[in-house]
Amino acid sequence: MRKYKSVELIDSQLEDLVRTGSEVIEEGLKYVDHQKINGKDRIDVLFVDSGNSMVAAELDIVEDDNMLLQGLDYYNYVATNIEALARIYKNDRIDPTNAIRLMLIAPGFSQTLTNRCRWIDANISLYTYKCIKFDGSDEVIPIITETSIPTPPEPPRKIYNFEDRLGYITNQEIRGILSSLLSDLPNWGKDTILIEPIRYAISVKMGGKVFMHLSLRRDNFLVETHSAEGKWTSYPVNSREDLEMLMALMKSNMENKRK
Repeated sequence: MRKYKSVELIDSQLEDLVRTGSEVIEEGLKYVDHQKINGKDRIDVLFVDSGNSMVAAELDIVEDDNMLLQGLDYYNYVATNIEALARIYKNDRIDPTNAIRLMLIAPGFSQTLTNRCRWIDANISLYTYKCIKFDGSDEVIPIITETSIPTPPEPPRKIYNFEDRLGYITNQEIRGILSSLLSDLPNWGKDTILIEPIRYAISVKMGGKVFMHLSLRRDNFLVETHSAEGKWTSYPVNSREDLEMLMALMKSNMENKRK
């Protein structure tokens, strides 16, 4: 058996390695760009995978739990700007309708990091690397292995109802205000308004389209709907006066969904 030794890399060497050897990481993975400016930071490497999904990669030459947070910042930037990025890198055939991926590449990952990944609703891949050189050769050979992320346990299925949603609010006055609003909502228009209790909130739909969420807090609730400028915004309701001020906006958004 040929003798070999492990090789330590510096940041730039690791970056060069994954750029030129993307197929070693994953079949069909193609390098797109590196050090892409992301506000005040730079994304280490961008790839496109065999299914035409964009992949944001965070690299590190040491085991560091903080790389997950850094990677999520990359993920957020790419997800927010995916249509623009698909145009910029049009020759790479990125499909902006595909969910993007986050890839972390490091010598190792702690159990803490892998456990955190299991609860994040994002497509995350963890790859560990080791580099070796055979005696008499200057070629650096990467050995890259995927680390599995534990599957989160399936939570017990819960059917939410209005009683337990209202019961989440401990302020009796606010609970009464929300209860009155829920009773009044079906009278807002001729068309059927669907009011559905969901986790942490109550969804309000017109024509199958959500025009408002009522998000529950212990001492108030939030009316989440589009502002006059069209931005999805949260408005806290701490009194009947607060709710009255929002009535025109809520009804306007309901009418927009009817169109």
